[in-house]
Amino acid sequence: MALIEEFEDIRPYRDHEVADVLQDLLSNDEFFEAIARFQAPRLKKVLPKLAKKKVEKALKKHLKEINSISEFQLVIAKYMQKIIDGTVDVLHEIGLAELPQDTPHLFISNHRDIVMDPALVSYLLRLSVHGTMEIAIGDNLLKKEYISDLMRLNKSFIVKRSMQGREKLEALITLSKYIHFSIENGNNAWIAQREGRAKDGLDKTDPTIIKMLSMGKRSGDDKLSLPEAICRLHIIPVSISYEYNPCDELIAQELYEIASNGSFVKDNRSDIISISKGLNENKGNVHIAYGTEICPDEGDNQVTIAHAIDKQIILNYFLHPSNYLAYRRLRNVNPTIGPSLKDLNVSISDEKEVEFKMRYENLEDNLKPFFLQMYANPVLNKFRFSMDYDS
Repeated sequence: MALIEEFEDIRPYRDHEVADVLQDLLSNDEFFEAIARFQAPRLKKVLPKLAKKKVEKALKKHLKEINSISEFQLVIAKYMQKIIDGTVDVLHEIGLAELPQDTPHLFISNHRDIVMDPALVSYLLRLSVHGTMEIAIGDNLLKKEYISDLMRLNKSFIVKRSMQGREKLEALITLSKYIHFSIENGNNAWIAQREGRAKDGLDKTDPTIIKMLSMGKRSGDDKLSLPEAICRLHIIPVSISYEYNPCDELIAQELYEIASNGSFVKDNRSDIISISKGLNENKGNVHIAYGTEICPDEGDNQVTIAHAIDKQIILNYFLHPSNYLAYRRLRNVNPTIGPSLKDLNVSISDEKEVEFKMRYENLEDNLKPFFLQMYANPVLNKFRFSMDYDS
């Protein structure tokens, strides 16, 4: 079995490290500035010094006596509850009660929001008997040391995406070994089904993620087959569905620029803005569906295993009125894309019609097709996947 020292630069922090890390954070003005941008964005724009002072006072009050990861996560849970209360109409979950209580799992979900996806999955786990989980986070989001410290205090482990060549391969093997190490030691863990968010609304597992997950058990003393290595992780696919994506206009702009110019270039604040909007703005109803354990048969490969995860994520995905209304607008232009809402036996309230129309009509005309596509694609994806599965 691997030793914890092997993962020193990517693992979450441990209890004995908490006090020193928090002391560094609570003496870092840049940390307070950043939290003020997330927690009080409007006040930060109007009265930046006051916003920072309020955040600094609150954080020092809540964090100065913290000496363990569980205590730190209790503070995070309170912030998370405030975010849910302020930005989610109804948070609905299915499937969690059916998970075995004595088995740690690797949760693989679709990816729509940088922070909220794992935060919501972990929040619901905490409310159940399953505890919390460790979270994979790309080093592209950890541009500042205080961000890395904050994430690692919250049980995050680091995915090194910026390396190339042999170093990247070694980093992937170490990552795989760490995920297995975490599961073997009784921890739940989370990773997205692909690198980067599914901005077009088409959720698809990257087979290279499956290959990576097997690497840690396919060399050295283990030498397991790919299916055997995957079975050891007790993978649970998770479908995350937001009625409204707080970043939908930003994403439509990005998709428009890619379609028009062939590329979209992020600036230094793109991810920060997306995280802030994802945390602070309205999401409508949110639905989280936990699937059943994936344990492939011998003969399965990374593509067939990825497809099995896709099957659960797509078929368990909850379609909101926003998805159906976007689909209907596209179908009015092209009736061949699929059945009508009437044929799908879908009825939508006048209130939801007005709500969606206002959001749609506030967009610039050049962004509207991309906005519709990102909301309609889950309907198309589910319909097509169901047809393929039935056939």
